[in-house]
Amino acid sequence: MKDEKTLFEQLYESGEEHFTRFTRELVSHPSFSAAVEKALRNAAKTKGTVDRNINAFLGLFNIPSKADYSKLLAKVETLQGSLVNVNIKLDRLLAAKEKTGRTPRRRTSRSNTMGGREKKNPREG
Repeated sequence: MKDEKTLFEQLYESGEEHFTRFTRELVSHPSFSAAVEKALRNAAKTKGTVDRNINAFLGLFNIPSKADYSKLLAKVETLQGSLVNVNIKLDRLLAAKEKTGRTPRRRTSRSNTMGGREKKNPREG
């Protein structure tokens, strides 16, 4: 194997060393740190402004935003949980009905009579 490094490898290593030294000096400088902090703060502020503007734009055209979608998803999941509970209760009722072997009494609908007399249709006279 080669013990000698090629010219390209030597340049690469020296460039890496210089870059590491430059980065270390740059990060340790207080004005650079302040500038990076300010840039990140401004970026976060700008992102908040853009998000508000996009939500307002979506609201103008009645298009749901991500927050609207999340709220709707939470409501659907709640409804799904309620349906599961109703399903479980219905299964229990059906199982209890099969054990007893009885059918529940049905309500009879009222006929079109009043006190044993039929109602007269006002049109019939």
